[in-house]
Order: sequence, then structure tokens, then C-alpha cells
Amino acid sequence: MARNTARRSGATLVLVLSLLSTVTALLQTMAVPVLGKMSRDLEVSTTAIGWVVTINLLAAAVLTPVLSKSGDLHGRRRLVLVVVGAVAVGSLLAAVTSSYWILLVARAMQGASFCLFPLSVGLLREHLPMRRLPLGLSFLTGAISVGAGAGLVLTGVLTHGDRDYRNIFWFTMTVALVLFVTSVVVIPKDRPHGAGRVDWLGGFLLGVALVLVLLAMTQGNDWGWTSVATTATLAGSVVTFVVWLAVENRVAEPLVPVAMLRDRTLASANAIGFFIGFGMFLIFLSLTALVQVPESHGHGFSASVLETSLVYLLPAASIGIVASPLGGMWVTRFGGRATLLVASAVGLIGYLQLFAFHDQAWQVILGGVITNFAFSMGFAAVPAVVTSVVRPEETALANAMASIMRSGGSALGSALVVALIASHLMPDDHPAESVFAIVFAIGAVTMVLSIVITLVGIPRREVAGPRASEPARDDAARDLTP
Repeated sequence: MARNTARRSGATLVLVLSLLSTVTALLQTMAVPVLGKMSRDLEVSTTAIGWVVTINLLAAAVLTPVLSKSGDLHGRRRLVLVVVGAVAVGSLLAAVTSSYWILLVARAMQGASFCLFPLSVGLLREHLPMRRLPLGLSFLTGAISVGAGAGLVLTGVLTHGDRDYRNIFWFTMTVALVLFVTSVVVIPKDRPHGAGRVDWLGGFLLGVALVLVLLAMTQGNDWGWTSVATTATLAGSVVTFVVWLAVENRVAEPLVPVAMLRDRTLASANAIGFFIGFGMFLIFLSLTALVQVPESHGHGFSASVLETSLVYLLPAASIGIVASPLGGMWVTRFGGRATLLVASAVGLIGYLQLFAFHDQAWQVILGGVITNFAFSMGFAAVPAVVTSVVRPEETALANAMASIMRSGGSALGSALVVALIASHLMPDDHPAESVFAIVFAIGAVTMVLSIVITLVGIPRREVAGPRASEPARDDAARDLTP
């Protein structure tokens, strides 16, 4: 009887933590299809509204390692409750405000949700029997793909017709409050698992450097690419990055272990992870903009928010449910290097198809499915390569660095699409077709670079999976979040 009770409690814990991972994916995708509605309602430009997505990803890049380390120091259950509370407050702010700037603050608060996955991995590792841990982790990773698809469906339903885009934030606030109460009841109390300190200075400097470079990218068209404002912003970013590197090389417990990048294999895996995050938001934002262009222009489909969500984006988001476990199987059988080569080649095919053929609805849908299939496989392979070349005690740091690289790539991909659209607007403020050709060409180039980096930077001797130690395996799993 006691064994059955423990099994049921373990299943309940897995369910609740999986729902927390789902929230992360929901917050990533729900805002994408309604950016046009937000722009019109708040009366801001296409460039400005792009920051609703970009700042969420930017906050994730900085907050995920900081909050994950705080969870180790102060207890993961406590941090889960703090983060879910922040998501609820951020959602409430976004739901009630008509201010663009308050909306950005709210979206940054929601970016804290990205750390729910690594915190959940740590909780499962502590409270599940080792034999049941792989199954529990598979539920967590699967919940991310489910959440990405569900977010798009819910956005379409909640904002269909003339319904207010704020409905999505009322929904996420409700979900966060329910999960907060559920987490209090279900998640067992845990004890701190580490000693040391959080590198708050490193997090702050990284955030400032990223904000400055993304600001220059998105505002360069309005300010002028050679203007004093753009030049000064880029220079400030470079200076801040240099200071950040100096700090990271001096502190005992850096936010990012820069010294690890001297290892060629590790540096290559992180570069590919950057391209994966970059490519994912390159696709989501560009396809959203493309399908919502009026058909009268000859390159759009006059898609409503509902059609954008359910017809054009949902298939691409849902393919991860199949591709993620398939990538895991390939990593186990053939190794991370081979899986990354296949994923990059598939991604290249998808981008080339979209570059050449995007004037039919099925072509756009197919291109989205192919590219996101590749990204999902890549997400499974990068942690395997990372954990194969670091010592077990370095696994958490190495995967934290990989997570920052992918989130930074996502933010840069988002900002790049916004900047390109803003610089190629037609008289009615819809993007010209040349924007999408440029975006798909850039995506194809990144996949070629991924292939080259994999061939040159990741040796054949790379093993088929993480080193044979439980800590390495478990910590590697924390890095699967998009």
C-alpha cells in the first residue's frame, strides 16, 4: 500500500511539473500570432511591437541561469513558487495595461518562466526513484512541445475575430494561479543543494550588453545605421561585453564559464545551439508576418489570427512531439555529431524550400514543419555533445552556458526579423516579399554553417550520449528547453 501511495504521489509530481514546463512554452508562442493586433491596439510601430517577443527571450537568457543557481542555493520548490508568482503578476500587468512600456515589463517578468524546466528536473531527480527518472524527464520534455502547440491553438481561439488580445494574458494569469496553488500542495519541500553565490553582476552586465546590441539592430533603420545613436549603442554593447568577459574570468562562480569555450567541441556545440535558437524564431516570426499579408499583394494569404495559429504555425510547433524523441533515439544510437549533421541538413532543405517556394499555403506549412523538425532534433543532440566532453561536475555549468547561447540566439533571431520587416514595408505597412526571401536565405546560411562547424569542430570520437554518470545525465536533461 505504501509503495502504491508513493507511486501515485510521484505521478502527481511529474504531472504538476510537466504542466509548469508547458507554461514556459505557452508564454513563448502565445504572443507571436497577435503581434499585429497588439501593434494596432497600442498604436506602436512594427519595430516596437517586436520587442514584446524579444524582451521575453532576452529575460530568459539572463534569468534562467541566475534563478536556477538560486534554486540550488535556497531550495528549488521555493524558487518555483517565486517564478510562478512572477508569471501571474506579469500576466496580470499585461492583461490590464494599455501602456506599451508596462507590457514590456510584464513580458520580461514572464521570461522568468524559462527556469521552471531546470528547476523541475532538479526536483524530479531528488524525489523520484532513479529507475523512474527517465520516464519523468520524458514527460517534462514532451510537455514543452505540447505547450508550444497548445499556445498557438489557444491564441487563435481566445482572440478570434475582434476579441481583445489581452485575453491570452488573462488566461495565462489564471493558469499561473492554479499552478501556484497546486505546486504548494504537491511539490515536496526540499533543502538547498549547493553552496556559493549567484553571479548577479555577470547577469546584469550580460543583460545590458544584449539589450544594447538588440536595440541597435531593431532601431538602426529609424535612427540611421551610421547615426550617432546607432554607433554609440553598438559601441556601448561592445564595451559592456568586454567588461562582462573580464568579470566572468575573475569571479569564482561565473554565470557563464567562458574558459570552457577554449574546448573546440564545446564551443562548436554552443555555436550550433545558438543557430538553433536563432532559426526557431526566425521561422515563427517570418511565417506569421508572411501569412497575414493580404492576398492582393501576391505573396500573402490574408490569414486571420485563428488561421495563422491553427493552419500555418500549429503543424510546425507540433512536430516536436515526434522529432524530440526521435532525436533522442538517434543520439543514443548514432551519437550527437551524426544527429546534428542530419538535423542541419534537414533544416537546410526546409529553408531552401521556403526560399524557392512560398506562394502556396501548403508550401509554407511544409517549410515550417521541416525546419522545426530539424530544430527539435538539434535540441536533443546539443546536450549530448556538451556532456560528452566535460567532467561530470562541470555538466551543470556547461549546460547553463548552452542554455544562454540558445536563448540569446532566439532573441537575436526575433530582433533580426523585426528589423528586416521594418526596413522593407510597403505603403500599407505590410512587409514586402523580399523580406522573406532574405530571411529564408539567412536561415539557409546558418544551416550550412552548422554543417561546417559540426564537421570541423565536433570529432568523430564524440560518444553516443552523456558520460556514464547519473549527475551528467540528469543535468543534461535540464538543457532541453527551447
